Amino acid sequence: MTAVEEAAGLVVLQPRQLIVSLYGLYARARGGWLSVAAVVRLMADLGVEEPAVRSSISRLKRRGLLDARRDGDVAGYALTGEALEVLAEGDARIFGRRRARESDGWLLVVFSVPESEREHRHRLRSELTRLGFGTVAPGVWIAPGHLGDDVREVLRRRGLAGYVELFSQARVPREQARVAVARWWDLDALHERYAGFLDRHAPALERARPDQPVDPAGAFADHVRLVTDWRGLPYADPGLPLELLPGDWNGARAADLFAELAARLAGPAADHARRLLDS
Repeated sequence: MTAVEEAAGLVVLQPRQLIVSLYGLYARARGGWLSVAAVVRLMADLGVEEPAVRSSISRLKRRGLLDARRDGDVAGYALTGEALEVLAEGDARIFGRRRARESDGWLLVVFSVPESEREHRHRLRSELTRLGFGTVAPGVWIAPGHLGDDVREVLRRRGLAGYVELFSQARVPREQARVAVARWWDLDALHERYAGFLDRHAPALERARPDQPVDPAGAFADHVRLVTDWRGLPYADPGLPLELLPGDWNGARAADLFAELAARLAGPAADHARRLLDS
């Protein structure tokens, strides 16, 4: 996203991001495999042309998330084991998101990686950033305490657990934490991201009113874009306690909009996707 797009509240959803959402939403119930033709049909309803679809699928294959497989004479791609793990992690964050309470305390991660293994240092920093950690000091990272089990499992699976020390239920006085949270995370940037999300998806809530006739293709497009756009926010904001956030914090409103809109759109969207996949 460019600075101009961010300032205007715009997000350009890349074809590969949309394809990941398609596989996460609709492929796992079918054994994780979709034909190329089916992906092209689905992506056409999202306004993406076939050359961009094929290029994005190839990119996801190179990243180890999709594996080329045939079903008889039909060419397609299946989710890899790594991709299934990533999607399962995402389900918990995206759909089962829990806001931390102060009583959860904080999870501190301290690490020191030898210079000879600096590639692991880079991987560890990238993984902690992806998990939503804030930075206290070089080599010291922090997250809400309720993420402890998830973080341990991810670091174990990535082979990084041996480089870190984890301290659970660390306590920080409320007034100190209220000031420090704004240093550990960029709250202004998060607030703007939530504002952009609300602006982009509020019109879809109006289109999905219960007293309105259902447009299955429109519900499908709105749902896939909603999930794709939301996917990064529960990682950038790992459920920080509301007591420590600014009074005008719009993250809770954005989460409510996502939950309500997803509930309204999921059924019609899945019906439309099923018709395209079965055709």
